[in-house]
Amino acid sequence: MNIALLGKKVGMTQVFDEDNRIVPVTVIEAGPCPVVQIKSVDSDGYDAIQLGYGAQKAQRLSKAELGHVNKAKVDPVSTLQEFRTNGSTDFNVGDVLTVDRFEEGQKIDVIGTTKGRGFQGVVKRYGFAGGPASHGSMFHRRGGSYGMCQWPGHVIKGKKMPGHMGDAQRTVQNLKIVKVIADKNLILIKGSIPGGNGSLVTVRTAVKNKVRKG
Repeated sequence: MNIALLGKKVGMTQVFDEDNRIVPVTVIEAGPCPVVQIKSVDSDGYDAIQLGYGAQKAQRLSKAELGHVNKAKVDPVSTLQEFRTNGSTDFNVGDVLTVDRFEEGQKIDVIGTTKGRGFQGVVKRYGFAGGPASHGSMFHRRGGSYGMCQWPGHVIKGKKMPGHMGDAQRTVQNLKIVKVIADKNLILIKGSIPGGNGSLVTVRTAVKNKVRKG
């Protein structure tokens, strides 16, 4: 399976590379992630590994959740997430995955949830230009004509209109690891990732690693 870890976005900063150039990086606190359960085709119908993340008080878990982590002999966690495997895995229940599995220069994918913007109009949501700002135009930040006349008599599916913006899962691919600080469970990644500071993210090895030629 591809290496994957759960973590949280700490924030952004900048570091200097070997050529003394400033590189903007996002700091992610990834792991440690204990292996809570290993699923197989025989018992569950599919192959997967279940990882936990984040310390949690035992009284905040339900009896079912507490029994689940106690069976794996791991400390209570706040988040559980599954990752599909190809049927064979080198992990055992109770093993702890850390940032040591990643290395500098490696390409990774980061999955996060974008910041929620609430209900927004077409100018903010899609970057519409809007109408004249002068008095009396009666058309400032509207989206224009939406519907049809006699045929087809309804708004076409996919039409850009006002609505809920943000708070959606997004994946940024082929990001480069600048530095791994194992003793603090930190990964410094070149560039930005979706979500606000403190939000939950998933870090995995790049699925579509592109090798540039020349």
